[in-house]
Amino acid sequence: MGKVYLVGAGPGDPELITVKGLKTIQEADVILYDRLVNKELLSYAKKGADLIYCGKLPDYHTMKQETINRFLIRYASNGKTVVRLKGGDPFVFGRGGEEAEALSKKGIPFEIVPGITSGIAAAAYAGIPVTHRDASSSVAFVTGHKKDHELEDEKWESLAKGIDTLAIYMGVGNLPYIKEKLTQYGKCRHTPVALVHWGTTDVQRTVTGTLDTIVEIVEKEKIENPSMIIIGEVVRYRERIQWFEETLGKNAAISEAL
Repeated sequence: MGKVYLVGAGPGDPELITVKGLKTIQEADVILYDRLVNKELLSYAKKGADLIYCGKLPDYHTMKQETINRFLIRYASNGKTVVRLKGGDPFVFGRGGEEAEALSKKGIPFEIVPGITSGIAAAAYAGIPVTHRDASSSVAFVTGHKKDHELEDEKWESLAKGIDTLAIYMGVGNLPYIKEKLTQYGKCRHTPVALVHWGTTDVQRTVTGTLDTIVEIVEKEKIENPSMIIIGEVVRYRERIQWFEETLGKNAAISEAL
């Protein structure tokens, strides 16, 4: 019997993977990797390792989740050391929990190797601390996908009224809906918002505005996924502590005065 490692590759910059995560890549017989994994990490795989692309695009899945689960089980059952390499952290909107359940049901040994999630890293690289003693004592990681069920309004009401900082994943396409729900339940229209496109990479780009203006700004600047949406007063700190885009030496930030 082999073993499966569910590994977080981090947010994009290959140097942000953990030491343990890198070791698993070097030792793996098989690596199943996602679309947002920096391909530079695959260069650390040993000679002869099988590299299998499992990437998903919006509205198009290269490989269905059930198929991925079967691959993990099959290779491990054949005595292989398998790495399931995911962008960010495997348990933050990465379906790592589903894969761990599938492996557990079949008695396959597995290990979780956490990674740095984009909700923290992309914000940090944009100069935005998701918590701050003077501005935010709570942060929520939220999926930006729209869901049609009766609890959806309750979720957005809780987020609007009870959380200081929102880190929203996969939400660019539903940004008008997110704005509508948050303002409907009392979030101030002047609350600062940032979108960080391809965070932590050398093509990172950040735009800022407010709940009232961000939809128009994103449309004008043609910001698409993958992008993190950060909502809250902490966005104001970007004016003083942004560092990464300045380090790149290019004008990567289009900001509205907040």
